[in-house]
Amino acid sequence: MIAYDRRGEGRSADPNAKFTYEEAFQDLNSIYSKYHLKKAVILGHSFGGLVATLYTHKYPKNVSGLVLAGALFSQQETYDHILNTLKKKYSNDSEQLKKISIVENLNKNSAAYRKGCYDLAGENGFFKMPNPTAESKKLYSDYEAGEFYKTNIRNKNAPLLFYQNEKQNNIDTRAILKKIKSAGVPIYEIYGKDDGIFSSAQINSLKAITGENHFAFLDNCSHYLFVDQQTAFLSKLKNWLK
Repeated sequence: MIAYDRRGEGRSADPNAKFTYEEAFQDLNSIYSKYHLKKAVILGHSFGGLVATLYTHKYPKNVSGLVLAGALFSQQETYDHILNTLKKKYSNDSEQLKKISIVENLNKNSAAYRKGCYDLAGENGFFKMPNPTAESKKLYSDYEAGEFYKTNIRNKNAPLLFYQNEKQNNIDTRAILKKIKSAGVPIYEIYGKDDGIFSSAQINSLKAITGENHFAFLDNCSHYLFVDQQTAFLSKLKNWLK
């Protein structure tokens, strides 16, 4: 397995990073070149799912399988779901509705809109598993006590630069996923049932693309499914990719 930090993020410091999809593609190609890879399974989580999907579409011969793990695929529907869920939750709370309205009225193709939606989601527990297990608690605790946590610096300028430099900033990749499947690249999807940023309609539309046998929905699991339910997550991947 090869894991890497996106250019300009985490431990891959680069003050000149543009944060465009094309830059990410070239970095992936450089990894292929460095390790003399002809084909590889690409696994993308969250925003990485967009990168992985677009890369696979552009370079299908490089990819033996695409795994989407809690991956974004229909961005505007995700934002709408977050805001609509919160409007229902706070239907009688004028202060919260005002906060939601401010975000809702921002430019939908802006970094501020994206950040506002995810900030509201985070404040309301959309990214947390409902019933943490002993295993998940230990994994989170061990990570926070380790070296990777200390050196994993979140670049706050990354989303701003992305929206400044990348034209494809609010996309729906479902049509692209259909093309990837038609091109013969197997697609696997694994999501948490308690990942609050996706609606059931979104998940069902995604499952319809790949089919029941290539889709997994993990119980008591939110956005960080590889920690929330690591054993089940790894077991499913091993079964798919063996």
